[in-house]
Amino acid sequence: MRRARSYNVSSQGQDGWTIRKTLTSSDVDITHPFLTLPRQPVENHILVHLTQLERNQLNNREQVTINARDEDTGENHVMKLKWRGSYYNLIGKWGKLVRAKGLDAGREIKLRWLNGCLHFSVPTLQVMTAIPIQMVAPPIHREQWPIKKVLTLSDVDTNHPFLPLARRSVEDHILIHWTQQQRELLRNEEQVNVNALDVDSGEMYVMKLRWRGNYYNLIGKWGKIIRRKGLGVGKEIKICWGNGCLNFSVPYERNVVVLPGQEQWPIKKALTLSDVDTNHPFLTLPGKAVEDHILYYLTLQAREQLRIERQLNINARDDDTGDLYIMKLKWRGSYYNLIGKWGQIIRGKRLQVGREIRVRWDNGCLIFSVPES
Repeated sequence: MRRARSYNVSSQGQDGWTIRKTLTSSDVDITHPFLTLPRQPVENHILVHLTQLERNQLNNREQVTINARDEDTGENHVMKLKWRGSYYNLIGKWGKLVRAKGLDAGREIKLRWLNGCLHFSVPTLQVMTAIPIQMVAPPIHREQWPIKKVLTLSDVDTNHPFLPLARRSVEDHILIHWTQQQRELLRNEEQVNVNALDVDSGEMYVMKLRWRGNYYNLIGKWGKIIRRKGLGVGKEIKICWGNGCLNFSVPYERNVVVLPGQEQWPIKKALTLSDVDTNHPFLTLPGKAVEDHILYYLTLQAREQLRIERQLNINARDDDTGDLYIMKLKWRGSYYNLIGKWGQIIRGKRLQVGREIRVRWDNGCLIFSVPES
């Protein structure tokens, strides 16, 4: 699994801070608290100061205890550093630090190793004098989507369905339209029922908005929406408040832009006897083709999960019928298997040996087609 994407991290600093990183939403998630740091800066500026025994422990996937000092407050913490393959996690007291320092996505953390200790700092942002908010806001038109988010792997996980939204955007564009009583309920960490309208289909859902510190979770029918709309990693959801209702849209983009010289269906295969066996249903796909044309578009987190767990949930769509499926991509070393609903697809499409299946990745979803002979 190649072509790892770059981090928004600087590993050089003239002021003595050798590692800098802009915090992401996963870094400030207090339900699963850890700070992710890229491998090379950690190895260049932290591991060189550890003992050989500690480095061996990390290589063996064991965690190493380190002392950490918050230079903003002078507090000392005992934390743990854990190797995750292509990156490192700082764990232990990280959740406590996120809450105590009120960390948000977009803030910058600076780190360096000094005197046998990991030093870190998240400078306080300058507080500007706020202009009083006009409570009577003009109506929001649907073409004005003030909240936009590219869906991540956790956003489309139907086992734990919720959509986290950044606190500031929710407060600026949704809560401003609520009553004082509704806002008080959220402040008390209670959930509030909201009507949610899918403007793409016209369907209405009764959902819940729940406050989680630095962000808000949209829960209730989110799992149903994921399945019904076939949502996948990389798709963009747009949200606004209008007519006393939360409006959302994830437009389905059917048109695929094919660059000159690029094949619309980069993966093609003649079905074999094992591919159409309904007793042991799976579709085998060649490893290099999958890595070049599917895994390349996945997030680093999704690729790492596939490498460690050997399988990954994905959304799949039959381009011939429009049917949506939740399936699994399983890594077998030199090839990959597509499993889950494959037996149902074999029977529904009456697949036979020799028929050609075509596969591509588009808008966070695996698209397949088996044209009629």
